[in-house]
Amino acid sequence: MSEAKPFSISKHLVVEAFRRVKANRGAAGVDGQSLEAFEKDLKDNLYKVWNRMSSGSYFPPPVRLVEIPKGDGRTRPLGIPTVADRIAQMVVKQTLEPLVEPFFHRDSYGYRPGKSALDAVGVARKRCWSMDWVVDLDIRDFFGSLDHDLLMKAVKHHTDLLWIHLYVERWLQAPLQRADGALQARTAGTPQGGVISPLLANLFMHYAFDEWMRRNLPAVPFERYADDVVLHCASLAQAQQVLEAVRGRLRECKLELNLEKTKIVYCKDDRRVGEYSAHSFDFLGYTFRPRRSQVLGRRTFVGFLPAISDKAAKTIRATVRGWHLATWRNAQTLNALARWVNPFVRGWVAYYGRFYRSKCLEILGRCLTGALVKWAMRKYKRFRGRWVRAYRWLGCVAARDTGLFVLWTLGARPPAGR
Repeated sequence: MSEAKPFSISKHLVVEAFRRVKANRGAAGVDGQSLEAFEKDLKDNLYKVWNRMSSGSYFPPPVRLVEIPKGDGRTRPLGIPTVADRIAQMVVKQTLEPLVEPFFHRDSYGYRPGKSALDAVGVARKRCWSMDWVVDLDIRDFFGSLDHDLLMKAVKHHTDLLWIHLYVERWLQAPLQRADGALQARTAGTPQGGVISPLLANLFMHYAFDEWMRRNLPAVPFERYADDVVLHCASLAQAQQVLEAVRGRLRECKLELNLEKTKIVYCKDDRRVGEYSAHSFDFLGYTFRPRRSQVLGRRTFVGFLPAISDKAAKTIRATVRGWHLATWRNAQTLNALARWVNPFVRGWVAYYGRFYRSKCLEILGRCLTGALVKWAMRKYKRFRGRWVRAYRWLGCVAARDTGLFVLWTLGARPPAGR
């Protein structure tokens, strides 16, 4: 180690960071440089990242701000770092993550190796069977509200590497650049879209929530995915007490609950008597509510179960409409459409069909069948203005070639017409 290079950072670590950033893809940052452009002079560009990080002279550029529309008409701010900055962040993540990961709570599922959103949904499903009440938390502007001092305290607790302290602090302070070029200073939060942001958010919530729950409310199980949290309680009185306690704790950590969206929910099913105003909640793209089900195809019962949420279904329908399949001139055959549609359907079914699959298939069947019928009406003159005939024709095709569309293979296909 020299005065010129006070920080010992491996070149191999920088190369591996680039590989991971490349695998994750991503858009260009404020400098407009794409991954492909960065690769044209890869050796020199990676050397610059390593040299500046090792010497302590690396300063992150502003983060490009992109406003992503939300279902309620508002937008979600997304910060896009430059390619070089994503690589630098990945260098820190690769070093910091192994130091903090062993301490994280078993019921923290977001952005963690070996854990997933579906794991969290599955555990929540089981706990809703055994405990009658749920507290559904909604934290207002979580990623934009994280206190920098508290976050840096947590980082320093787990590592004494000064270069990690230095660069995490610089990333927290890096300004956002709006579409018009104006810079927006940041005094709190870590922008969604940054490579290091999910790890920092988890670290913050580990001490703000997870550890506090373990020490103070060990009998109250929960599932947390970043800032999405549900807690399970045995009674309404306990749920009300837990909500107030958690609200106070988060306030101590300079976080605020959105009381319009935070709610207490009764897990109503056949076994549970009594009524309460809220019988459903959304968690990670699923809606938990009373649903009719069967035991091995025999007795029917009403259980408190998760299925694809209305919000997720709306997003899927908007995606399919956005394809404008009926106007595709290069899609001369159903085979061409199937090659485009099938990968999306596999992904949707793999996630939203894990629990109560029939609801997911019903939604996909309706919107995709409608899109294919419109395609047939536009392509074939004999179906112009004749929706029913086109629908029946599509059913005959599905009966002959069940494997053409993934959805047909799964049983969601139109009936054969005559």
